[in-house]
Amino acid sequence: MIKKIGLLVNKKAANGNSLKISTTVCEILNSKAIDFQLFENNWPNDLLLFTEVWVIGGDGTLNYFINKFKNCKIPIAIIKGGTGNDFAWKLYGNCTLEEQISTILKCNKKAVDVGVCNNNYFLNGVGIGFDGEVLKSMKSIRWIGGHLGYLIVVIKKIFGFKEYKFNLKFDDKIIVGKFLLMSIFNSSRTGGGFYIAPKALINDGLLDVVLCKPLSVFKRLINLPKIEKGNHLELPFIHYSKTKKISIECDDSVPAQIDGELINSSKFEINIIESHFYFLF
Repeated sequence: MIKKIGLLVNKKAANGNSLKISTTVCEILNSKAIDFQLFENNWPNDLLLFTEVWVIGGDGTLNYFINKFKNCKIPIAIIKGGTGNDFAWKLYGNCTLEEQISTILKCNKKAVDVGVCNNNYFLNGVGIGFDGEVLKSMKSIRWIGGHLGYLIVVIKKIFGFKEYKFNLKFDDKIIVGKFLLMSIFNSSRTGGGFYIAPKALINDGLLDVVLCKPLSVFKRLINLPKIEKGNHLELPFIHYSKTKKISIECDDSVPAQIDGELINSSKFEINIIESHFYFLF
């Protein structure tokens, strides 16, 4: 089949760096005589003209894409063009733009699960409470961005965050209590390099549930590096399990992040849809 690639760019991603990246991508595709169409301002209403779609941006851009095209069945590639690029890392690891494009052009499509939270699709994960508070504060330092910006806000929040009380129902479990972290993940990372769910697989049909019980400020600080590197799942104050769906309720409306997008709710219904999208990796 002759390729016809739709290139969808988020001009604002990484403070406009995605536009520079799109220029390089176009040059590479032109050099290989591969047919493509670039969309910078207005994305198309459908993808019927294309055999593949390449999204240039970060996790927020990809989240917008999968919620705009919820039933997309043509192969998708995410070109690292954001500040965090957590899902792109899951697919391609640490590589250059040229290496990533080479991989995308020669690989076959693979099925990937998608999570659903209150009717919003996600590929990385949902963080309720603490993660939502972090995201709300990120707006003040967006100019830093990436893992460093996320880490700065996390450290600031460690000193003043008060745990919310949650009621969780999943499988045959009912858990009621206060939690510092309330994370439901399909993939492994958030914040440009926090390995919240290091064992998560994007094609196992399961969500990874990671809960952290209340901790003192001192214990929050000394355990932050363990959580950042993904060495926390065996710690005594961590609950870790896998499930297909989970219901979470709180007495008050709480902030939450869904792949870096902020929502507020007192109830979260989360489930997984197996093999819903096809990615090139």
